[in-house]
Amino acid sequence: MQRKTERLQKILSANGITSRREAERMITEGRVSVNGIQAAIGQSAQIGVDCITVDGMPIIPLEEHVYLMLNKPRGYLTTSYDDRGRQTVMELICDIDSRVYPVGRLDLNSEGLLLLTNDGDFANAVMHPSFNKQKTYEVTVRGDVKKAAELLRLPVSIDKFVVQALKVELIDASPGGGTLFITIAEGRNRQVRKMCAACGLNVDTLRRTSIGELCLGDLKTGKWRHLTENEVAAMFNERKTQ
Repeated sequence: MQRKTERLQKILSANGITSRREAERMITEGRVSVNGIQAAIGQSAQIGVDCITVDGMPIIPLEEHVYLMLNKPRGYLTTSYDDRGRQTVMELICDIDSRVYPVGRLDLNSEGLLLLTNDGDFANAVMHPSFNKQKTYEVTVRGDVKKAAELLRLPVSIDKFVVQALKVELIDASPGGGTLFITIAEGRNRQVRKMCAACGLNVDTLRRTSIGELCLGDLKTGKWRHLTENEVAAMFNERKTQ
């Protein structure tokens, strides 16, 4: 099959190197070359015809896509590589032969459902707002959880953006805190933690339990599994209703 000319960030994403956003950063840092010449943002190439390298290593076209669900533990970075030598989620899937990368992020102290793939279109379907992927988090907190549960249902300004929880469920409450299920759609950096802080809560644990129709279920902490064909299809088919 003849391959077409595509933007470099799409090529890197489609061939299991990294996400499109991360690919742009790698290009900006000068880590990507085409035919021996340092690449630039916006540049296109043709894989299989042009010699495309990342950190001096040539990209090999993928023949099969891989889709994984990981139950991320606390203390692991959601990245393919850390130049400071810290633990990354890639260490938890080291027995996978295919090269994959994380879709989106969970911060160092957060845990739960994380997707990994080498399919750029799938990653885009998970992260792009037009696909309306709702995400639910189980959050244990300290503070006036009953009052905060009401505040969390209202719009709140976070990093100059107005965000709002789609759903807030109070699971249990005590004089010192409690547990909430919080569902959001935006997925901005540390959004749930910042929303809780804005409502007077201190987060003790934060665990993502679902993305769209995908649920963590009984997958053990630190373990992973392949997505089923139906699960992959569902992530492509869920789109934002107008």
